[in-house]
Parts: sequence; structure tokens; C-alpha cells
Amino acid sequence: MLFQDSQLTIGIILPLQARRRRDIDFGLQMELVRRADELGFAAIWVRDVPLNSSAYPDPIGHSDPWVLLGALAASTRSITLATGSIVLPLRHPLHIAKAALSIDVLSSGRFVLGLGSGDRPSEFSAFGRHVEDRRELFRKNWAALSDALDGRVGSQTDEDQFEIRPRSGRHVPLIAVGSSSQSLEWIARNAEAWMTYHRPLVAQKDRIALWHRAVQRTTSEFRGMGQAMALELIDTPVDRLDDIDLGYRTGPNGLLAALVTLRQLGVHHVAFNLAVEDDKALSDLEIIAKEVLPRLEQTAPLTASSKSG
Repeated sequence: MLFQDSQLTIGIILPLQARRRRDIDFGLQMELVRRADELGFAAIWVRDVPLNSSAYPDPIGHSDPWVLLGALAASTRSITLATGSIVLPLRHPLHIAKAALSIDVLSSGRFVLGLGSGDRPSEFSAFGRHVEDRRELFRKNWAALSDALDGRVGSQTDEDQFEIRPRSGRHVPLIAVGSSSQSLEWIARNAEAWMTYHRPLVAQKDRIALWHRAVQRTTSEFRGMGQAMALELIDTPVDRLDDIDLGYRTGPNGLLAALVTLRQLGVHHVAFNLAVEDDKALSDLEIIAKEVLPRLEQTAPLTASSKSG
């Protein structure tokens, strides 16, 4: 499982390639994901970027997430496939449900559906939507999507009994990515986990505590907590953590210490956004798998307070 009480799993955010103005390199991504699967990483995160523009800082031409997920599901064995995140206000919930159930079946139950509200006003305009409506659109579409995934579609009158298939026979987890234009209490009530972005440790510590308090006030059920982290990995055993935008520049030792701290604070999953040139991505994966993942498993987790998160 991706989110487990008192545990910390590690994932990777695609694409794993240099952030230059070019389209996604499908062959490279497939090769790297297969290797990440073999190395024991817990998850691969696929982004939903419908449109590129000069106003958007990521110059890569991303794949449609469902196309890429289908290819990954058919070519991996055990790694979890997750979206980080589908822009829920810009997609019809029944289309999302159909795609999500299909990927879950194709991957033999390895899919996690991360949903976000979107944050680019010009993109909303291109889809004929108003960014000011995204909060309510997110809630409305979340409810319709959740119903569809559970087998409840439309009005379900006697004349119109619809269902969405195929089905894997298991529940597809829904998680909120970013604020989703909602309160933490709403997320804790409706989502099975919350993924946020990296912040400096003092600020992140406060944010994690806010999440745990929201969970405690809202539900008695377990709720996962995860974060993305930009990572410039140095191939030397340095302990120092240097801040970069939304993450760290550090070596395996410094990275391990940062991850242990996050686990102690109640984070259950960290997804790395590797800042790499194409020829460095594979070596970074192998260094993390060899020098960080085993040591993280060997450091005993606290019996921590993460039961509330």
C-alpha cells in the first residue's frame, strides 16, 4: 500500500528528463519506469497538463495521462501508478471514472487516483470554464466521480440503469493533490490521503500538524499524508541539505536524514521530482534504491501519531 501508518514509501514523478522545451520522451520514460519497478520504488506519478503555454513554467510537452498510464500498466509488475493530478474541474467525471477503472484493471489493482482543482486561469478559459468556479466544480465532480467508481451512475431510473466497466473488484483510492481549493477538513472527510508540495521544514512541520489536527477533528479512519520533493542528488555521501525551489540538493546521507524526519512528523509518502539530465536519471534511481531505500526501511519508525494522518 502507498500510504501506511507509521511508514514512509518513496515514489517518482514523471517525466524523468531534462526540463527543456521538448516533448516527452516515451521510450526513455518507459525504460526508466521499468527500472524503478525492478528497484523497488513504491509509485510512479503521472501529471495532467492538457495545454502548454509560455505562461506555464514547465516547457515539456506532456503525454495525455491515460495514454501513458496504459502503457505503464502493461509494462510494469508491482509499482503503484498514480495521477498527480487529474484536473477534476476540466474533465467530465464519468470519463475519469471510465479511464480510472480501465487502468485499475489493466494494472491488476495498482492504481491511485489523485485529483486537483487546477491553477491556471487561461487554461480554464480555453476549456470554456471560469477559474472562479473551480471550488464548486471540484466538489460537484468529486461527488459524481466517487459515485461512478462505486457503481452509481446518473439518476438510475428504471429506464436508465447504467454501469461503468471494466471493474477490478477493488476500491480505487481517491486522494486530493494540493489544496484542491478546499479546506483540510473537507479533504480529510472525503479523500483517503492528501498530497502537498515541499516547503522548508519549519513551515512543513506546521502544515503536517494542521493536517493531523484536521483528520482528528473529522474522522476516525486512517488518512495518508504525502508530499512532492524536487531533488538534485549529489553522488557523494554529504549530510548537508541545500534548499532549492520546492526541494533539496543533497547526497544520499542528507536525503535519508530528511526522509526519517518527515516520517517522524507523520508523512507517509514522498514523491521525488528529480532534477536531472537524461543520462543521469537512471543513475539517480539506482543510487536512491541502493543507498537510501534499504536504510530507510532499517531505521525503525516511531509508533507515531500518524494514526491520525
